[in-house]
Amino acid sequence: MKKKILLIYTGGTIGMIKGNSKNTLIPFNLDELLRAIPELKNDELDLKNISIRNPIDSSNMNLTVWVEMAQLIEENYEEHDGFVILHGTDTMAFSASAMSFMLENLNKAVIFTGSQIPIGVRRTDAKENLITSVEIAASGKVKEVCVYFEDQLYKGNRTVKINTEHFEAFESPNYPILAEAGVNIKYKSYLGKGSEKKLKLNTKMSNNVAVLKLFPGIRIETIKAIIGSAKGIVIESYGAGNAPTNSDFLRLFENATANGKILINITQCLHGSAIEGKYETSELFRKSGVICGRDLTTEAAITKLMFLLGKGLSNEVIKEQLQTNLRGEITN
Repeated sequence: MKKKILLIYTGGTIGMIKGNSKNTLIPFNLDELLRAIPELKNDELDLKNISIRNPIDSSNMNLTVWVEMAQLIEENYEEHDGFVILHGTDTMAFSASAMSFMLENLNKAVIFTGSQIPIGVRRTDAKENLITSVEIAASGKVKEVCVYFEDQLYKGNRTVKINTEHFEAFESPNYPILAEAGVNIKYKSYLGKGSEKKLKLNTKMSNNVAVLKLFPGIRIETIKAIIGSAKGIVIESYGAGNAPTNSDFLRLFENATANGKILINITQCLHGSAIEGKYETSELFRKSGVICGRDLTTEAAITKLMFLLGKGLSNEVIKEQLQTNLRGEITN
């Protein structure tokens, strides 16, 4: 029987052409995109496509579009064997992380892909990325949210964008790749096993979150403003989770947690982890009730906070869940 794969088009460079009035890239029709890749026609594939209502540049990605994407997957889940989401690269890691939390009990492939060069340009990387993503989605070997880009399959909520100029645009800094495409596609043992439970959709996401990136000389007033702006705050600290040993910092974080704020500490470094209490300069966070986010990416930390806050849980449960590996996003 033919494998049924659904392409979901959200916009992005992969489906862009130059507009007539301005020399800028704008999204174009998905049918035109598919006509540009005749290799997708295959006797073993039943390939369908659908688009979000208003395809966008991924810089305009928001919670409403995430909900629309998740709902399209739910509505078509039983009739299809896998899904490929065509998405701009700038916020792809955020969207892949968000989908991993929104699609609970997933047992089919949801592959995000895109390109650095538009489909209509001679040297485009779009064709290979899309063709291989479809093949992976149809393989039956992948049962989770992933990002496929330039011969590598990454766990979605472990992925970060690292380059704007090279085809190798993404990396999974703290988790092994799930598959590598060469002459053959080699699948690794780290692939998720999927779930036998019924798919559950989580669409209540809260954007009452903020990111606080520490830097030398940061003012207390700046930290106060960021913490005061949101319920959940991701702190990007130095090295293995360190911050200045400043009594003003300690009081500020203590007051924030005492007043119901949820703060989670991750490292600014691409590789490695925040480690609670490794250095004296990390004691500040432990003493003030800040959660240690270990090796969460910024994208996963933000979207996990959005997901948990949207569920209306108590602060105690949210803090517990932030430290719990829900979708493979954090190393135990």
